[in-house]
This record gives sequence, structure tokens and C-alpha cells, in this order.
Amino acid sequence: MRKERNPSQLEALWKERDMAEGTPVDAMVMIMRTNGCCWAKTGGCTMCGYREASMKDVTEGDLLRQLEQAMGAYKGEPFVKIYTSGSFLDGNEVPETVRERILDSFSGCRRILFESRPEFVTQDSVSSLPKNVTVSLGLESSDPEILRTSIRKGFTPEDSRRAGHTVKGAGLDVRTYLLLKPPFLTESAAIEDTVASARFADPFSDEISINPLNIQRATCVERLWRRGEFRSPWIWSLIEVLARLSGEVDARLMSSPSGGGTQRGAHNCGKCDREALEAVERFSLSQDPKDLEVGCECREAWKHYMLAERLLGTPADLERGFGNDLTIRK
Repeated sequence: MRKERNPSQLEALWKERDMAEGTPVDAMVMIMRTNGCCWAKTGGCTMCGYREASMKDVTEGDLLRQLEQAMGAYKGEPFVKIYTSGSFLDGNEVPETVRERILDSFSGCRRILFESRPEFVTQDSVSSLPKNVTVSLGLESSDPEILRTSIRKGFTPEDSRRAGHTVKGAGLDVRTYLLLKPPFLTESAAIEDTVASARFADPFSDEISINPLNIQRATCVERLWRRGEFRSPWIWSLIEVLARLSGEVDARLMSSPSGGGTQRGAHNCGKCDREALEAVERFSLSQDPKDLEVGCECREAWKHYMLAERLLGTPADLERGFGNDLTIRK
């Protein structure tokens, strides 16, 4: 039985490491329960299960009590990340008075980060924000067709570009999220799409976060996965993307894969998953491509997997049909 949720309680809160002003620091991450993403109410994105973090009729009082809970856990971390089910700048999710209270509560931080869809990013909405704010934009892909048919994002790459330049024009930083391996893409096509998307996002981004698709519950992607029609990306694919982009883009590259090392998240053979994920974490802080150097015999299996996808013309989970024997024999 699912535990009853309280609209006055945060969905989640944890601590992690990230960067502020070029230095690795401790960060507090809080996920607030709100009335939900406006786009999710029309069906939402194919991979997004964050509607599970939303509730109906969350009041301003509920949000302020969630803030009190966060402040009780706050230990002076220089970096605070504030996530909602959708957009922090959407007044229907976070009323302006509550938004001001939250930002004021963390005014002493070196850095505050929140996310918004581009339609809520205007000169008016960002011009009065504190200068320690970073606005995150979920671009996901710079390919309009992938955004429309594979992800169902509800906006275009140009919308994100406009929003990014608007944020930069207000003197604030931008973190752009890219989705590695949306549904219906093969592993190799996903790598190429993410590399191209990073190049597109670089001019209006201070940071580019590569997010390997994590299979969330009650989503279209989960249904594909259960039918064997989707495999979460290999960690090798993430490492390949970061290695190819290193030194090519000006934005800081980073990744913190949700569910990494599990069947629902980015994974390799299981034996090397932790080592590979630790390499990604080191690179995200150092930006040194040498930190991505890690080896395992399953790297060859990854290459054979991508070749098999191309030969068969399918993005289905080939491991379920062929097991670990994906060697292409001449």
C-alpha cells in the first residue's frame, strides 16, 4: 500500500556535491510538491514520471511549510537546488510571493538553481531574480522531430534558445539538460543526437548536463521497456558523449545519472558500472578527459550492440533476445 502523502511535506531532500564559482562544494537538493507541471496535465513528456511528485490543491501555506522543512535540514551548503514537478517560474505551481520567500531564505548562498520551461522565461520574470540564480532549461534535444515525436516536449529548440539568451541577458547563468537516448532512438543515434544538441546549446549555456534516460514509473517509456522495446543507455555511451565534447564546447560538461547502475538507469555489464559512474562523477568536477579513462571487456559488447542495432534496424533491447552474445561474426 502506498504511503499517504502530505502536501506540506517535501517530496524529497538530499545532499550531494556540485560546483559553485568554479569550486566543488556541498549542495542541498529539495524537490517540492506542487500542483504539478502545466504540460503534464496535457499528457506530458514520454519519459517523465515527476507528475507523481505533484498533488492537487497544494496551497501557499503548504509550500511555505515545505520551505520550513528545507530550512530545518539546511546546514549552510553554498549551493541549493530547488526542483518542482515542472517550472519554478510558473505562478500556478509556485506563486510569486512564495518564490520570493524561497529565494530570500537562501540569499546567502553562493548559488541557487531551479528549472523552468521556456514559456515562463521572459525578461520580466528573470530581470528581478537574484544574481546568484542559475536557471535550468530542459532542452533534451536540438532535433525538432525528436522533441515532438519521441519526447513530446511541447516546445521547440528555438524556444529554449530564446529562453537561454534571455536568462544570459539578465546576467544569470544557464544550465541546459540534454536527454541521452530518448525512446525510439538506437544507441548510436542517441549519441549523435546528444553531441549535436550540446553544440546547439553551448552558445547560451554555462553548463550542459547530460542526463541518460532513467525509466520512471507510469510513463510511456516504462511500457516500452517492459515489452522489451527499449534499453536504458549504456554508461559507455555517456562516456563517449562526454569525451567527444570535452574541449569542443565552452560550457562545463556534467552528468549525474539517476538510477545509474540499475536496469532502469544507465548501465553496462554490472561488473564495471560503479567504476564507470565514478569516472563520470570525477570528470563532471574536474573537466579532465583523463578521468573518463576506464576499461572493461564489456566495452566491446557495447560496440557490437550498436552494430547489431544498425544491422537489424531496431532500438529494441537486444540483450533480452540475444543475451550477452552480441558478437557479429564475419
